[in-house]
Amino acid sequence: MAKAEETVLEIDLKALGHNYTFLRSKIKPDTKFMAVVKAYAYGSDSVAIATYLQNLGVDYFAVAYVNEGVTLREGGITAPILVLHPQKTHFKTLIENNLEPSIYSKTILSDFIATAEEMGKTDYPIHLKFNTGLNRLGFSADDLPEISSLINQQKAVQVIALLSHLAATEDANETDFTNLQLTRFDAICKKVDALFTTKTLKHVLNTSGIINYPHAQYDMVRSGIGLYGYGNEPHIDAELQPVMTLKTIISQKHTIPTGESVGYNRKYKSDHKTITATLPLGHADGIGREYGHGKTYVSIHGKLAPIIGNVCMDMIMVDVTNIECEEGDEVEIFGKNLSANEFAETAQTITYEILTGLSQRIKRIIKN
Repeated sequence: MAKAEETVLEIDLKALGHNYTFLRSKIKPDTKFMAVVKAYAYGSDSVAIATYLQNLGVDYFAVAYVNEGVTLREGGITAPILVLHPQKTHFKTLIENNLEPSIYSKTILSDFIATAEEMGKTDYPIHLKFNTGLNRLGFSADDLPEISSLINQQKAVQVIALLSHLAATEDANETDFTNLQLTRFDAICKKVDALFTTKTLKHVLNTSGIINYPHAQYDMVRSGIGLYGYGNEPHIDAELQPVMTLKTIISQKHTIPTGESVGYNRKYKSDHKTITATLPLGHADGIGREYGHGKTYVSIHGKLAPIIGNVCMDMIMVDVTNIECEEGDEVEIFGKNLSANEFAETAQTITYEILTGLSQRIKRIIKN
């Protein structure tokens, strides 16, 4: 890849293919695979990611909101797309774009049936989401009699799938709780199968679930973070390849005499002669102020340079006193050489947050 000449996010599709192949190898050949591409495909490029995965044979895609699904349809994605958190105001658009809603409450179910009937639909596919312990979205098992009564009295929608969301599949200390969630989900599935005549797909496992609970893969699994190169566990990370590499360049170098300060509020004061490099990205790009003050590093020619002082809106300053570098040299913020996991942990946050928080003003470069 050519050397960066500005702040860019490189998206490596070969790495994506490697990760998909690895995760696919952990499930049965007839188990369907749902790729989660919400939030711009975890901060990358949802259409480019989904197009590549569709060509590899991914069965389903998942997004959080309807507008994300519309973007995929407009980008040429024809595979089924599940909307995980649909809102009533977008139901008509959802149906017009042949998206499938995750229905999680009695109110949402009633409203969606009404919209489908108004649009003259018959057997429109829906997924029913059940709360098994995450306590975020989903029906309770006690809702089943009312749900089944409502569904069996109409013809506009048809239940094609059941799902739940696991809370702690990556945490070995929460195995008992995860198994409890799986037991609850299994009981719900059996009750639903007794109430409806049509066969339903079941899906509950996320990335860490695929690795740690393969016995519960049911008919389909869902993977998000794993596709992008992170498995929530070091031994899985070693098998995956980061899809995104955030790069920038050195805009200017400064020599800071002893006693001088750097940046807003003078939060860095030099106690020795220091050489700094200013980089063209900041908290408007997703690198928050919590990454400053020497806690976080970037990589320049394979050496670590700490971020000093306050992160600015459009710039950060790093200490390059002991690094041979020049203005215009390439800098890796995280990616192939410096893990986004490590980068995020320095600010006591998680990989998901740093990836999905990357600003859309950063230029995306697709690497085939």
